[in-house]
Amino acid sequence: MWQALRNELHPKGFELVAVGLDTLGDAGCRAFIEAAKPEHPSLIDRHHVLADLFGVINIPSSVWIDEHGMIVRPAETAPVPPHDPAARARPGTPADMPQRFVEIMAEAAKVKRDTLEYHAALRDWVEHGAASRFALSPDAVVERSRPRDSAKALGHAHFRLATQLEVDGHHAAAIRHFREAHRLVPDSWTFRRQAWSLEQFGDGPFARLIQGPTSDHPEAWPYEGDWLKDVRESGAENYYERWKP
Repeated sequence: MWQALRNELHPKGFELVAVGLDTLGDAGCRAFIEAAKPEHPSLIDRHHVLADLFGVINIPSSVWIDEHGMIVRPAETAPVPPHDPAARARPGTPADMPQRFVEIMAEAAKVKRDTLEYHAALRDWVEHGAASRFALSPDAVVERSRPRDSAKALGHAHFRLATQLEVDGHHAAAIRHFREAHRLVPDSWTFRRQAWSLEQFGDGPFARLIQGPTSDHPEAWPYEGDWLKDVRESGAENYYERWKP
């Protein structure tokens, strides 16, 4: 869907740069990128540098940058482009799907997305550029950007260290620093979800998707939260920040 949007708007000067935040790199999102055969730049960010530099706390998010290299909208939720529901019929639930994943899917269905509003604004900006009412002034961009105090800066440092330890094969050591990153940057779903995805119990297609303790290994889960528990506590309707013009 993003590829189709990019190809539609590219003749008007729009370019999409996709960045996958994935510590696993080649073993993670690369296969999905190669399967999609994108015609736009597609990068893998193993240390979540993008999240550090631009304040990304969840995915999918976007940063609008104009032809002069200026940010005209800081990091914000970017719902996938709208589609024809008839063209994307949902398959039935597999019979072997774990109950926990069924519950995750039920919570995910409650997540609020401002899809039509966001994409109408994006198209307006592509069409009108700086004259678009959705292109923010530098002061407005700064005002909407997330402040970085010393605690959050330290949290990002812990996360960078954790990802490097993970890349180097020191998983047990990485966990302690992931936990510190979660404590110091509690609003970052990308930090939490990345650490959770590295804990795998069992085999099969849902092993990486469960992201939380299982009935077979509840004592082995090294984190205080997990996707299902945290979303239920915060409310699925609050999972994404609501888009504002």
